[in-house]
Amino acid sequence: MLVLRRKTGESVMIGDGIEVQVLGVEGDTVKLGFSAPPDIQIFRKELVESIWQENLKAGKQPPNQDQLRHLINRFSGKDAGKQDFQQERK
Repeated sequence: MLVLRRKTGESVMIGDGIEVQVLGVEGDTVKLGFSAPPDIQIFRKELVESIWQENLKAGKQPPNQDQLRHLINRFSGKDAGKQDFQQERK
């Protein structure tokens, strides 16, 4: 694991297109900003782990990355109405 120290306003680059910037620090909380290409999705780890745990409890295999993105988008409202629209067009 790479460990870096950054001050507010400083950034770290991941590859060619992902920038992580420290926006602020309040107590033990760090506020981060992420800039990435639109095809890169960024999720909080606890959200991903929660979805995996729910799937395991339900006796299902963990979803692949595309299924996971679809579920997160569906419940975050990004795909709201899209499925209904696609069905109407058929």
